[in-house]
Amino acid sequence: MDNKILSIEIFGSDIVCASCVNAPSSKDTYEWLQAAIDRKYPSLTYNISYIDIQKPIDNERQQALANRVLDDEFFYPLVLIDGEVVGEGYIQLKPVFTELEKRVIESDPS
Repeated sequence: MDNKILSIEIFGSDIVCASCVNAPSSKDTYEWLQAAIDRKYPSLTYNISYIDIQKPIDNERQQALANRVLDDEFFYPLVLIDGEVVGEGYIQLKPVFTELEKRVIESDPS
């Protein structure tokens, strides 16, 4: 694998998504996802960030995505890996792990 660091972003809010009854909060999803990735891929180098859609965001791209969530284009939490949407609303591990594995294999020079 080369030195490219994967970027994982979780967009969410402290307010639980109305369409996501009984689902974990966005912050809980962020923490759960980080722990699951660390367990399954202990040597994976990645950055994970939580972006609160209800708070000011300095990054224009992230603010545009937050606005799309606020405009009901996406459910939250919204999970992106290297800018690609891999889950929204009720997040499941399989699509996230599939995307991570795809990106790790694509960047492996062997």
